[in-house]
Amino acid sequence: MNRAWVREAIRLLEADANRSADTHLHVFPLPSDWGIDLYLKDESVHPTGSLKHRLARSLLLYGLVNGQIGPDTVLIEASSGSTAVSEAYFARMLGLEFISVVPRKTSAEKVQLIEFYGGRCHFVDIPAKMYEEAERLAAECHGHYLDQFTYAERATDWRGNNNIAESVFTQMKAERHPIPSWIVVGAGTGGTSATFGRYVRYRRHTTKVCVVDPENSAFYGGWETGAPDYTTGMPSRIEGIGRPRVEPSFVPAVIDEMIQVPDAGSLAAIRFLRRRTGYWAGGSTGTNLYGAFQLIARMLAAGQAGSVVTLLCDGGERYAHTYYDDQWLAEHGFDIEPHLAVMDQFLATGRWPTA
Repeated sequence: MNRAWVREAIRLLEADANRSADTHLHVFPLPSDWGIDLYLKDESVHPTGSLKHRLARSLLLYGLVNGQIGPDTVLIEASSGSTAVSEAYFARMLGLEFISVVPRKTSAEKVQLIEFYGGRCHFVDIPAKMYEEAERLAAECHGHYLDQFTYAERATDWRGNNNIAESVFTQMKAERHPIPSWIVVGAGTGGTSATFGRYVRYRRHTTKVCVVDPENSAFYGGWETGAPDYTTGMPSRIEGIGRPRVEPSFVPAVIDEMIQVPDAGSLAAIRFLRRRTGYWAGGSTGTNLYGAFQLIARMLAAGQAGSVVTLLCDGGERYAHTYYDDQWLAEHGFDIEPHLAVMDQFLATGRWPTA
């Protein structure tokens, strides 16, 4: 392995981290007399526009320090979403070829973003075959399969090193409730929930971690039953989170609670967020917000004060022709109005329907 090249590659990745690591922590406007503060960690401001920028950097660093990536290594991933976009960005930075294995029905917008950063898409007709096709390609070209679904939970240093958990707790130090009562995140690989869950235990914080899960996802069933091989066989309709199988990077033992969120509720929540704050976010942020509201209502009912932190995972411009298009919602059978009414009622009264 060319050690000089590896040292320079790591320097380039660390320089990118120094330029972009501290993303903003926005305050969501709740009634002041509630005694509860809600924050959104805005990961959309990363250079590639999403939370997955952190994961992609960590995966490449993991491959570099383990001797798996060199100056001629072809990088392979199984992803049709934001992870592939970010990995393509870093591959181009290091002068490496990047190929993402994607389902043939992947949106043109996502394919264009991957290609914009110099990546190439390799299409498969059956989405479930993405993993084995990525492995085959990596073996065929003597490349490196980044494998986000296996390595996400171990590629990030959960003890600190300015990971997302350490960043949140550092930014919260001057707030009136500096130690959050709850951290609310979704699960795509499971890496983010593993990082937060391990970090709060390592730092001996009382913070609890809640994972919100969309329809069709296997994570909730796997957590509830304890079955690591739990499957639904159905893809998530909320891009970036939810999987038809429990992925190897999902660590249920560091999660305190899971909440299932209806997809229409997730999509209503991003409209609600934009109306109330002007922030334009993707569907996974809506899932986070919908779950965070439920936890806050529970805190209010119990007479508890405190803070809740969740993530703004990516920007809404990527979904202008889907989640933000009323005709698209109607064609896909989403009725968001009842959920908007629930959230309006929540902000007016602090109560969330239990049935």
